[in-house]
Amino acid sequence: MKRDYIKFRCSIYEKKLLKKRAKRAGISLSEYCRSSAFGNSVIERLTEEQLECYRTLVQYKDNFTRIGNMFRNRNPLLAKEVELLAEEIRKHLYNFGK
Repeated sequence: MKRDYIKFRCSIYEKKLLKKRAKRAGISLSEYCRSSAFGNSVIERLTEEQLECYRTLVQYKDNFTRIGNMFRNRNPLLAKEVELLAEEIRKHLYNFGK
């Protein structure tokens, strides 16, 4: 149960920035300040545009993996290049989630 108040001073610019970051994370300003004060990482929610990009990258990775599998016996060099591209997309997807 949270009953006590802590006040701190900041500039108008800092307050607007804190509010904006809290809104992007989907939490209240006080929750954002508490999390930041305790050293917890505050993760912003993804926008609809970012989610669409993520879905597109997942689809591309799957398609390139399938293409690599399809050409594995006919042209191993092409298959290897396509697999490397799919792996690079996978790495970007992993970083996208962070």
